[in-house]
Formats: sequence, structure tokens, C-alpha cells
Amino acid sequence: MLRIKRLYLFMLQSFLPLFVMTFLICLFIVLMQFLWRYIDDLVGKGLEMSVIGELFFYAALTMVPMALPLAILLASLMTFGNLGEQFELTAMKASGVSLIKSMRPLIALMVIVAIGAFFFQNNVLPVAQAKMYTLLYSMKQKSPELEIPEGVFYDQITGFNLYVKHKDRETGILNDLLIYNVSKGTDNATIIYADSGKISMTDDKSHLILNLWNGEQFENLREQGSTFSSQNVPYRRETFNDKEVLIAFDANFNRMDESGMRNQYVGKNIAELQATIDSVTARVDSVGDVYGHDIKTQRYFGLSYYKYESTDTGMRAIPQPPVAMVAPLNLDSIFSGSNPAFTKSYLNQALDKAKRSRQDFEFRSYTMNDDRRVIRRHAIELMKKFTLSMACIVFFFIGAPLGAIIRKGGLGMPLVISVFLFIFYYIIDN
Repeated sequence: MLRIKRLYLFMLQSFLPLFVMTFLICLFIVLMQFLWRYIDDLVGKGLEMSVIGELFFYAALTMVPMALPLAILLASLMTFGNLGEQFELTAMKASGVSLIKSMRPLIALMVIVAIGAFFFQNNVLPVAQAKMYTLLYSMKQKSPELEIPEGVFYDQITGFNLYVKHKDRETGILNDLLIYNVSKGTDNATIIYADSGKISMTDDKSHLILNLWNGEQFENLREQGSTFSSQNVPYRRETFNDKEVLIAFDANFNRMDESGMRNQYVGKNIAELQATIDSVTARVDSVGDVYGHDIKTQRYFGLSYYKYESTDTGMRAIPQPPVAMVAPLNLDSIFSGSNPAFTKSYLNQALDKAKRSRQDFEFRSYTMNDDRRVIRRHAIELMKKFTLSMACIVFFFIGAPLGAIIRKGGLGMPLVISVFLFIFYYIIDN
């Protein structure tokens, strides 16, 4: 029967509660940082609590790689700081138990945590990141909840600016409305003034209905003809007692398809990242060979340095002998027998040809650089699958001896030291 030594149980009982506490605290802190970053995209959208809760659940899973190393560092510092402050480590050393021997159960625990962190980073994190960013982008696309303020222009309705002087909150009646319809451009704006009105929404929440009473509408007729000068544009004036305006305004929450985000580097595991790197690298190499072949076979001044012949194994490049020149080429002789008009035409043609060649090679370089950037970004994400596991082990071996040295428990000195070390790690990681 397997029996665990009492010393090992004591070390585990001292470390685990602190580890769970520090992990939850660190996760809460990084979640607050996430909330502060995206608060503008969440507030005022009328989102359901279930949707917001789902976003924070996936965000919490996404923030685990940031919170877990800091929690391990802080917990190891506090654990061994407490043991050193209470002379527990001194008693162990006096009994013949070295520091590394007292760390054995925690080292085994850190190995288990590192293995679990690797599988989490490879299998769980890509799915969580894809779902979180899909939800976040869907929330950004959602129209804000309709809440028109008093005394200022409201521009959250696409193509419209609304001004309401006074609003009756009991009946919902809006008084002294001024509406600018700029959906066709500011030059073709339609202006509506109404003494009062009321806004409602269709059952499918895809359109707004503006019921306006006692007002006028002004509309210019610029787009109805091109014969009008910019200074003399006719307009149409309409007086109404009751008018209804229908405005497209989608207030529903439309969840985007997460397949597009799954194709990005944040939604791929190790096998998918490596497959993308291999395929893009093969494409870059093949395209580079094509570009190199084009450069070698391109003729300059009617001369070619390489000549290609087909063989059984493929195309073979044969260097051509250089063309010997009897005397240096006198460029001035090209223009000596022509008039100035022809000289200018020759120079313009040469300049245009050089510009076209430069633009062609620049465009090719842009496409190649984009592919190389994709390779580098996928390679970085591939490395990150292993960095979390290594960071957990490294931070434990930093925190445990350091806590034994400083001999301070609690959240004072260990917190300061761990925060500085983690900031250093975070900067290097980014």
C-alpha cells in the first residue's frame, strides 16, 4: 500500500490552499483588465446576461496562461516564506532534511501541473480563444440599445442624426425633434423638423418606426439631375400633420460563425499550426523559385544572361557568354540625331518602364512578406504551446528558494517580488 510521508503531506497542505487562492486572485485581476479593455464594446448594447456570462467564461479560460505562472510564483514565495518565518525550514534542516528534499512533493505536483497546462494550451485554449473572439466581434457589430438623450445630437443610428429637446419618460413622447437623414451623403441630406413624435420598433427588431406629428421636411433635388449648378440646387418642402418614417436598425444579437476564427492562428492546435507552417513555407519556396526564374530569364536591352533547356529531370539553366562591346556605349548618341520632342519621349518611355518594373517587384515582395509574416506568427503560437508548461516549472524553482531566502510570508514582500518578476517575464513573452 502506497503511503505518503507526513512531511510531504505537510508541504502539500501548506502549498495547495495558497496556490488555489493566488490563482483565483490573479485570474480575477486579469479578467478585470480584460473588462476595462473592452468595456466600451459591452456597455449600452442591451446584451443578455447569459451572453455576457459566456464571454467571461471563455475569457477566463483564455487568461489562464497569464494567471497560472504568476499564481505558482506567488504561492511558492508565500509558502516557503511562511515556513522560513516560522522556523519550519530551520527545523527540517536540523533534522537532516534539505530544501530540495522538502520540495520533492511540490516538484512532482508542478510536473503534473505542467503536463496539464500543455494539454490545456493545445486542446482547450484554441477552442476558448476562437469562441471568445467570435463573441467579442459579434458584440462589437451589435447596434447599441436605443436610448436617445435630451439636448444633444444622437448619432448611433446609421445614416441619421437626431436631436430631441425634451423627452417625456412616462409616455415616451419626444418634443421638438430635428432629424438629419445623411444616408445619401451630407450633400443630399434630408432635414425633418417635428413638433412631437414617438419611436417604436418592429416585432422582428430590424427597423425603427418614427411617428412624427406637426412638422416639415426639406429635401434637396441634387441627385435628380446634373444640370443644376452648385449654387442653385432646388429643394422640396413638405408640411405634414402625421408622418411615419421607417429606419433600418437591427437591434438583434447576431452571433458570427466561429469557423473563420478557427482558421486563424489563435484557434489552432500544434498539428494544425505545423500543417499551416509547412503549406505556407512550400508556397513561399515555390513562388520564390518562379520569381527567381522570371528574373533570370528576363531580357535587358535585348540580352539574356541565362538560357533554359528542358531535360529529363526538369529545366536546366545554361549561362550565356557575355556580349563583348567594342567600345563603351555612348548614351548621348541615342539623342544626337533626334529632336527634343523625341528625346523627351524616349526618356518618358524608359522612366515608365522602370517604374512598372519596380512596382511589379514591390507587389511581389508584399505578397511574399505577408506569407512570411503568417509563418512567423504561427511559429510563435507553436512555441507558446510549450512556454506555459516551462514557465510553471521555472517560476516554481524561482519562487521556492527565493521564499526560503527572504523568509517573509503573507501578501507583502512576496507579492512585490512576484509582480516584478512576472512583469519581466510578460515583457519578454510579448
